[in-house]
Amino acid sequence: MGDPKGFLKIGKKPAGNRPVHERIGDYSEVEQTLNSEDRMLQASRCMDCGIPFCHWGCPVDNLIPEWNDLFYRGDWKGACDRLHSTNNFPEFTGRICPAPCEHSCVLNIGEDPVTIRENEVAVVERAFAESYIKPVPPEIRTGKKVAVIGSGPAGMAAADQLNKAGHSVTLFEKDEKIGGLLRFGIPDFKLNKRTIDRRLEVMVAEGLEIRTGIEVGRDISGKEIIDQYDAVCLAIGALRPRDLTVDGRELDGIHFAMEYLTQQNRINDGAYVAYDKRITAKGRKVLVIGGGDTGSDCVGTAIRQGATCVTQIEILPKPPEKRADDNPWPYFAKTLKTTTSHEEGCERMWSLSTLRFIGMQHRVTHAEVEEIDFPGTRQQIETDLILLAMGFVHPEHEGLVSELGIALNTRKNVEVDNRMATNIDKVFATGDAANGASLVVTAIASGRKVAKKIDDFLLSFVF
Repeated sequence: MGDPKGFLKIGKKPAGNRPVHERIGDYSEVEQTLNSEDRMLQASRCMDCGIPFCHWGCPVDNLIPEWNDLFYRGDWKGACDRLHSTNNFPEFTGRICPAPCEHSCVLNIGEDPVTIRENEVAVVERAFAESYIKPVPPEIRTGKKVAVIGSGPAGMAAADQLNKAGHSVTLFEKDEKIGGLLRFGIPDFKLNKRTIDRRLEVMVAEGLEIRTGIEVGRDISGKEIIDQYDAVCLAIGALRPRDLTVDGRELDGIHFAMEYLTQQNRINDGAYVAYDKRITAKGRKVLVIGGGDTGSDCVGTAIRQGATCVTQIEILPKPPEKRADDNPWPYFAKTLKTTTSHEEGCERMWSLSTLRFIGMQHRVTHAEVEEIDFPGTRQQIETDLILLAMGFVHPEHEGLVSELGIALNTRKNVEVDNRMATNIDKVFATGDAANGASLVVTAIASGRKVAKKIDDFLLSFVF
């Protein structure tokens, strides 16, 4: 390492966030940028552990000590190359990953880990600014054609890897633009969508074909795709939301989180949404049901839309402030997470089960909840906009999956074998479609893995 005692000399210094009063007035990214000198000093805190648990904790096997060392020494291009050796899109993970690597960092034993995520995004942003990231089309094409269906992080990673391997890849997306929930599900204040477009420009210049606005299984049959391509990769995500089957669910003013978030992202992108179709929190008392990241995204969006108040409830108990004895380092810390959206103004409540929704003139007015630990202890929360953010259960089965007769596992995800192949010849599956809803970084790792499996499958017919 450039400075083996850097972690003793330099304290942790996060970049911080824009002031609350400023950021709630727009949808620009919340996180600020640390100057290059301070950021390089933060890289010096990486202590080159004998066993890099950060690497163990990272789903894409990020070579964290190596690129931090290069970064600290001022070799921005070398650090960028090392980042890309395991991660196709560090500009995405550097912004929205919950950083399991930092939870596993040896310095986190003292709760002062290396700022790995922020270092990562600093490296890749410098690389784009200095034009280190350039299109590098494959020198040789194999003549094999691959269709990747679904353009979220798993689909994008699989398509990128397969194209780099020399196959002719077409990336299909049912929506009007590439990105899946990266584009339409994650708010702009966490991920500016120019970040996706910038990366796509590189991928297209390298030979990737993109076809948007085409839902395979409806606009074109799955059988046609199988007949036209040598391999097919399903990266359709796990978009079926978990619902609440309680009295009053049919009332107006109750929406799934993704209905709400995707609409606002499209409006930010310039799309027109008729007034009577708008889901807006302006002047409303908002109740978000679900305590995860999607719920937090709803909180931040509602605040920016001008909600009167926002309440977020969770069925699980309130997490501890510090690690519990049965949740030791280097495992991911199951502790209380306060996001930037929570900081902007939100009442949070835990251990509450929703019993029913109450309304007047077909519009929701209250949610009746019960304390999990004290059955029979009920209360009514006044609300006129409820957002259901309780996660996702499995992929959509209607259309492509049912048409092809794709086998499902017990969790109703796409069933795959150790080759990531489905029960249908030359059809593979990756990401949330096969694994269930998870992290962006896990999806990228899965996309890279299935690309290797498909590459092996295709090359087996060449030799």
